[in-house]
Amino acid sequence: IREAGIVGMGGATFPTYAKLSSGLGKVDTIIVNVSECEPYIVADDRVCQEYPAEVIKGLEIVMRILGLNKAHIAVEDNKPEAVEALRSKLGGNEDIEVRVLPTRYPQGAKKQLILAVTGREVAPGARTGALFNVTTIYSICRAVYEGLPLTEKVVTVTGEGANEPKNVIVRIGTPLEELLKFAGGMKEETCKVVCGGPMMGTAQGDLSVPVVKGTNAVLCLTDPAPAAENPTCIRCGKCIKACPMGLQPLQLYRYVNAGMKDELERFNLEDCIECGCCSYVCPGRLPLVETFKAGKKLLKEGKRK
Repeated sequence: IREAGIVGMGGATFPTYAKLSSGLGKVDTIIVNVSECEPYIVADDRVCQEYPAEVIKGLEIVMRILGLNKAHIAVEDNKPEAVEALRSKLGGNEDIEVRVLPTRYPQGAKKQLILAVTGREVAPGARTGALFNVTTIYSICRAVYEGLPLTEKVVTVTGEGANEPKNVIVRIGTPLEELLKFAGGMKEETCKVVCGGPMMGTAQGDLSVPVVKGTNAVLCLTDPAPAAENPTCIRCGKCIKACPMGLQPLQLYRYVNAGMKDELERFNLEDCIECGCCSYVCPGRLPLVETFKAGKKLLKEGKRK
């Protein structure tokens, strides 16, 4: 797995061999993430439909490495074809359970998924070790059974600005402009290209950048959604109700702008998963997620010093 260059392909890109090594003797549950809860993205869904046998084989490898005889494949209920394909390849294997979860955002986040599958809450600052993206599991199967390194992945090319929305098996390192050209190009009214989903994706200023191991979607948008000219907090508290991590975005926003590192640690800024729920519901249109990213950098710089 290490020599094949396999990483977490849900977006985190943490080396899989390191996650497995650190989990030896410390974890008791394996969860495969097929939630893919952001709108538009269906790459993992497609992998499950096309390669269900390989996904099961890859999961059996992980179970053997970690010495566990029980695993869960978590799939949201808007992917019935994926559920059927995976269950058809279990062959009576009762050690692997395909769990169908209600569709909600951001259920694909690790702490939310662990709570949904096991009923356990992960403490602030705690690490999780045995949660794997389904494409990572598929890649493990190819590495072990076929000796293939991680050189390609499935990427969803979609959005109102895409001429031919589709899932594409693309070589890692392929420029975005070549990928979009293969998928029929973009419409003239396309105003933004985003790597990832509409909630957590990153807008691209240059289409010559390559597809990387964590790229799961390329989204072509036609709605410019300009930033607010005078973002203002009206202290409505909607961001607090919307936060899936139970944080207080209103307070964190003030502390980041004031550079109050101690308060940021006390209010668990590092537990923010940058899902964008707070920004989405904010009537004052505050740049909350961008501010929290800056706050995390502030904390990291302080720890380095």
